[in-house]
Amino acid sequence: MNEIVDKMNENEIKSIFNKEIFNKTSKIIEEKGLLIENILLLLKRIGHLKVLKGILLYGFEKISLNKIFEKMIIEEEKKKERKNEKLLIDLCECYISLNYLLSPEIVSICVHCLLKVAMRKEENEEIQKEVEMALLELSCIDEFNEIEQELYLTEIKAIIKYHQEYHNLTQLAYQSAWQFLIYRLHTDKSLEEVIANELHFAREATRELEELTKCVDYQIKEEKEKGKNTEEMSLLLRWLQTSGKFLFYCRLRNEEYSVLIESIVKAFREAKDNCRGISSECIESFSNSVNNRNVKVEDLLKRGAVCLILEEIHRPTLNDEMVYESLTFFMNISERMKEKEDFPFEEAKRKRLKRKMFEKMEEEGFEDIITSFYELLDFLNESFHHDLQLDISDYFVDV
Repeated sequence: MNEIVDKMNENEIKSIFNKEIFNKTSKIIEEKGLLIENILLLLKRIGHLKVLKGILLYGFEKISLNKIFEKMIIEEEKKKERKNEKLLIDLCECYISLNYLLSPEIVSICVHCLLKVAMRKEENEEIQKEVEMALLELSCIDEFNEIEQELYLTEIKAIIKYHQEYHNLTQLAYQSAWQFLIYRLHTDKSLEEVIANELHFAREATRELEELTKCVDYQIKEEKEKGKNTEEMSLLLRWLQTSGKFLFYCRLRNEEYSVLIESIVKAFREAKDNCRGISSECIESFSNSVNNRNVKVEDLLKRGAVCLILEEIHRPTLNDEMVYESLTFFMNISERMKEKEDFPFEEAKRKRLKRKMFEKMEEEGFEDIITSFYELLDFLNESFHHDLQLDISDYFVDV
């Protein structure tokens, strides 16, 4: 069954594993006395693929099977003797991977349980796979779920630092550890010092992005190599998504910021003709990063992000989402460039940068491009729930 599930595409998974089937399964468990352990392995596999492939399965939290999971997790956690650790781990992995809305009480139990697994340092392949699975499930706990630092910070720091010294984790496990931590920034800004300066996320992400960018073969044709290539592309996409969250949330700037921006530009240039999903993620990262006042516009210009988006916006194959992200990027840059500095030296520097930005946009015929998209602005606002300006002058830097 696992082999069949592995070969399913997104639509097939959504059509088969739906609310109706989950409710029937719950009924069988309740009426026929079927042991929950008999379906846990399959549900774990579904949850695993859901996370890896970025599949959205809504509604699991509303069905009775989920209530069974929650009850079993609480009961197993409360046991003082004869606690079934394996069952508890399986339940926690299923609960996190299949749910969208998570109970704070259950999340606390799951984080504690899965971090115990992730802390294991044995080097055999089976243990490494268990560690990878635990960290992967932790990585999909949404950024809007608030988790107290004492439940995870000491452990996740130890996991990341140990890998940085001994390289004991798989690539996916290491990325997942970082994703879990970066997502906590949304509700806890006190993590910035740890993430930026103690654990050096930007430096680590830069190295991983550059290694994956070199490894992925976008022209691959041999069927036997496609599986590995797909895994590497999926991992590259996850690092880009996490880097985008970091650039958006982390207000504590250091010199590693600009190098990370350059590595995202490199990933875009490698993928732009063959993998529009990766290209789109890069554009979205830059669009979000402009909202962070500690991401310098000068770095975006110097490291190639501005030129990249100006080139991209000329393409006839540009989709609506990338148009939206590109326009948002330039509109936000224009707003940033209009903010006057308090000190004479910084103000002079801002004016020089404005001039460079204006010249670059003028050179690329940016005004004509915006004019061509003018009729689409209402549609883009409606589609992406954002307030793009209708005044063309708002997309330019006033020099």
